[in-house]
Amino acid sequence: MQTKNKMLDDLSQLMTNAMGVAQGAKEEAENAMKSLIDRWLSEQNFVTREEFDAVHAMARKAREENEALKSRLDALEIAAKTGKKSPKS
Repeated sequence: MQTKNKMLDDLSQLMTNAMGVAQGAKEEAENAMKSLIDRWLSEQNFVTREEFDAVHAMARKAREENEALKSRLDALEIAAKTGKKSPKS
């Protein structure tokens, strides 16, 4: 924008430069915050999704095995109480 008033031209140029500085400061602040968050997350003892899924699958399998063993133990206890020969599993 070109005006005949030098003072308005200077003010306009100053505001344009200030906006550029503000934009640069905003980007620098975002980068600094992202770096800080990344560093904090890496210092924490978080597990990856793959590790979580693997442990979850192992726990599910252990739970299923425990249920099967409990059923087998219950059958053996019933057989022992009634004096019957234990069932083969």
